[in-house]
Amino acid sequence: MEIKAKKDGTIFDLLLEEFGSASKTRIRKMLKYEMVKVDGKTISRADFAIKAGQHLEYVKKTLRDKIVQSPVPIIFEDDYLLVVEKPPGLLTYGKKGTGGTSLYRILKDFIKQRSSGRQRVYVVHRLDREVSGLVLFAKDEKIQQQIKANWKGTKKLYYALVEGRPENEGGTLRSWLKEGPGRKMAEVNKPDGAKLAVTHYRILKKLPGYTLLEIEPETGRKNQVRVHLAGLGYPLVGDRRYGAADEVLRRIRLHAFYLSFIHPVSGRFLEFRNPMPRAFLVPGNKDEVYKYLS
Repeated sequence: MEIKAKKDGTIFDLLLEEFGSASKTRIRKMLKYEMVKVDGKTISRADFAIKAGQHLEYVKKTLRDKIVQSPVPIIFEDDYLLVVEKPPGLLTYGKKGTGGTSLYRILKDFIKQRSSGRQRVYVVHRLDREVSGLVLFAKDEKIQQQIKANWKGTKKLYYALVEGRPENEGGTLRSWLKEGPGRKMAEVNKPDGAKLAVTHYRILKKLPGYTLLEIEPETGRKNQVRVHLAGLGYPLVGDRRYGAADEVLRRIRLHAFYLSFIHPVSGRFLEFRNPMPRAFLVPGNKDEVYKYLS
């Protein structure tokens, strides 16, 4: 249920006016159990200031909804979409033969349990196993297909920490990519069986021996950013598969920090930002350890 604030005030006053028959205690519980969002952000404080014109969403939950905790951070959720933060070292979607669990499986089980089997999730896009950051899921197959059909209108930005210093402050990398032995992607001269990949980059910060880049992929090929940066001569820190030094363990420094798109149902423009992971700019640190239930 979506409500548009007609005047300035607190979120408590707005809810009290909207749900006139509801008791003050019930409204406090609605806030406590994270059933209220403002512009996509969950609000729990009764004195949170609301301005006229802001959108408030009320998500009715069952008792089961209240007690089941999400296994990964949820950045945004409504009746149609789910945006979460994917940790590194976890597949987005695991097919047969990939082994282990996946973000999709974790969320599928969580949503199923929370909704008593009434809801499902559908993969909209993926991040490589080693990559962290924002991932969008749909709660309906038709919504999933609708978003995919308009995917070119989606904007995605990444933080990338690379070895060395690129000569230019920014640029565009364009090449044909093809999967080779060991499922490793490579740039090829002839397009036979290959797919065109386009990646834009710009320097954000210069560090001793390393450079922080902002990456905007125009296409979504497998390992695209990793292959392009390695081909440029500046591999991602920790990405030994594509030529990085082996002194940094496993965790590659690539994080999807920004995602924006038009909501397929409401038509609203949505954008989300995710903070840079801890120790992202400190290559010498040991990797954080992530554990998952299989």
